[in-house]
Amino acid sequence: MKAFVIQNGTYEMTDMPEQETGANDVTVNMTFVGLNRRDLYIKNRLGNDPNALILGSDGVGIVEKVGDQVSHIKEGDKVIINPSLAWEKISHAPPASFEILGMPDHGTFAEKITIDASQVMQKPAYLTDAEAATVALAALTAYRAMFTQGRLQKDETVFIPGGSSGVSQFLIQFAIHSGARVITSSRDLKKRAHLQELGAHLVIDSAADWSEVLADEKIDLVIESVGAATFNRSLAVVKQGGRVVVFGATAGDEVTLNLRDFFYGQYHLIGSTMGSKEELQEALTLMEAHHIKPIIGHEYVFNDLALALTDLEANKYFGKLTVKVL
Repeated sequence: MKAFVIQNGTYEMTDMPEQETGANDVTVNMTFVGLNRRDLYIKNRLGNDPNALILGSDGVGIVEKVGDQVSHIKEGDKVIINPSLAWEKISHAPPASFEILGMPDHGTFAEKITIDASQVMQKPAYLTDAEAATVALAALTAYRAMFTQGRLQKDETVFIPGGSSGVSQFLIQFAIHSGARVITSSRDLKKRAHLQELGAHLVIDSAADWSEVLADEKIDLVIESVGAATFNRSLAVVKQGGRVVVFGATAGDEVTLNLRDFFYGQYHLIGSTMGSKEELQEALTLMEAHHIKPIIGHEYVFNDLALALTDLEANKYFGKLTVKVL
């Protein structure tokens, strides 16, 4: 089968052997796959590993084969792939066996994927294949960060720095439909306009003095993914006793924290990563109830996957990037 791999530190479209469909597996013919920033990080993590790895965490497709022990999925079903491996139920932290699809296991950037049947779910009927292929990783990450870890309540105010990322766009829509006031930021004027169109109540310039611009706001919750570049600025604007959830660090992993300010402020600092199958099901239920859709920035053909990764790294488009396979 045709697959997009990384091998010896280089991206390549090549032929890879199909995996056998085990008793508890399904084989899915992929129709669309979705890109995430995680796909960009695999290259550095693998280095010059000579073994070819199929990239990709997200995708949608049609079930071609079903293992003998599988009863909840049948041939011909259209399904999305859940990239959160071996994490079934909501818990304080993932189980020790938890992994994310696309490393170390082969991912979705291929004509077919064979995977444990517990990792596929029926595609929401109201989403196109192009849309559904971009949902699972980002919506799941957003849902756990906002509700399980952040405990967002109706009428609270949430601040989401860097609102143009794929996860942040789900965070914004989830918060709006939960009755919260939503504040977000971007350095880019056009992206700030897009975020206002998405429904954010207040969109500020990331380069502004947040303490000054948000002086009249009572921020209950900050959901952080930018990292070192914004963490202390975020902590400075959350109310005393407020919560800060961190699920990423795209602009630096390490921060310096004034512990005296922190404990006097009675702040709650909470980590979050991906989520369980149960949380993904809850996220999809919320999305369907409010007809929430991902913003699609651009659609590519399968042979242009390397270009899609380049555009993702350059933040060329506002919205998720999706790739047509079949």
